[in-house]
Amino acid sequence: MDIFFQDPTDIPLPPDEVNIRELRAEPYPDGRRVRIILEITPFQKRPNCEIIVTNENGEVVASLSIIESIDAKMDFTVHLKGEKPAGKFSVSTDIYYYEDDQTSEDEAPKPEGEAHQLPSKVNLVDQRQATFEISSQPSSG
Repeated sequence: MDIFFQDPTDIPLPPDEVNIRELRAEPYPDGRRVRIILEITPFQKRPNCEIIVTNENGEVVASLSIIESIDAKMDFTVHLKGEKPAGKFSVSTDIYYYEDDQTSEDEAPKPEGEAHQLPSKVNLVDQRQATFEISSQPSSG
């Protein structure tokens, strides 16, 4: 018995052709959590994703990093910072790949205990933004 989980007409694309098909945010009734749905085109090389949620003042209230995603369809729940999040929010995502030539002699490993910083050389292939709103009086549930 053969089982196929992928649409055979949906051909995996090289990194420069990968793009976002859907980005959607759905607040939970409690007003503290948000479900983020992200779908990208099938890919030949695993992409990285950076997702940031900001409030109407531009302050980051949630963020999420995905390194070398294995799925084209993703679903996440993020918890919003702050006591009672309310108002208009924006969720944005970047799909990117690290450039192959990022290693150099001056990129020595950091001593244990020091913060790790991702390389700055990236190939941004697509971006998308969506908005959502949370009522000041969330329903219980």
